[in-house]
Amino acid sequence: MASPYLRTVMYFTNQTILNNISKNAEKVHIINYGIRHGFQWPSFFEHFSNWERTPPIIRFTMVEVPEPGFRPRKLVELIGQRLADYAKSFNVPFEYECIASKWENVKVEDLKIRSDEVVIVNCIVHSERLSDESVGTDSPKDTFLHTIRKIKPHIFIHGTMNGSYNSPLFLRRFRSALSHYSSLFEMLDSNLPQDSPGRLIMERDVFIPEITNVIACEGSERLERPETYQQWHTRKLRAGLVPLPVDPIIKKHLKDFVRRYYHKEFVIDEDNGWLLVGWKGRILHGFSSWKSN
Repeated sequence: MASPYLRTVMYFTNQTILNNISKNAEKVHIINYGIRHGFQWPSFFEHFSNWERTPPIIRFTMVEVPEPGFRPRKLVELIGQRLADYAKSFNVPFEYECIASKWENVKVEDLKIRSDEVVIVNCIVHSERLSDESVGTDSPKDTFLHTIRKIKPHIFIHGTMNGSYNSPLFLRRFRSALSHYSSLFEMLDSNLPQDSPGRLIMERDVFIPEITNVIACEGSERLERPETYQQWHTRKLRAGLVPLPVDPIIKKHLKDFVRRYYHKEFVIDEDNGWLLVGWKGRILHGFSSWKSN
């Protein structure tokens, strides 16, 4: 296991959601921005196999940017069918809707929120691909956050890659990206052999496209626009969102788990309501939960 990222994000997200669903809840609406193949949800449904009462109706609304071609909703529809199968296997009542759109274009009315639902917004991947003030006059990052505030969810869970290579100046961006990816490749070297099939797939399908986009693209063609978790914190405060503290039980569980199963240089830490995952003192990912002000 090269990195505790997947285990951390799955446990943090699922446990935070479950902590905010009362045993008396009858309907739960999870609005999920960014899919990443839905890897976290099978374990989420499994929790309801030991639910004290009849599981609530779980309604998913998946929001993802359209795919090119004639079937812009192909991926989200496929994942929806898989999630329906998982929910059925654990006897969880399930409803599913998908929206293929740029996140900043989604309006509150598009989400069809009902008054009797516990509404949870989840966004743990790809928020770094939202554009900012350097592209056009309006910031999609801020538009997205203002929409979250208008939704007034019971809780908003956000995860982000902690990066600082979003400068419009090429040399500054290049140096920051070099530092960031040097840490990632050092992490891989310490945990996976260079000929590992899993590592080769990660380098080919994840790192190379990201690095190429950061270095070779400018303007609207540059999709990778990561910010630090502190920058996201400021944006969310400005948008009218209020941070919630990290659950100490979740933090302790993850610290113990990482200490037991992963390289000693990995660290789980906390800062200003953010649960942080780092390698040799460098913060790689941050997770937090918020409410509307």
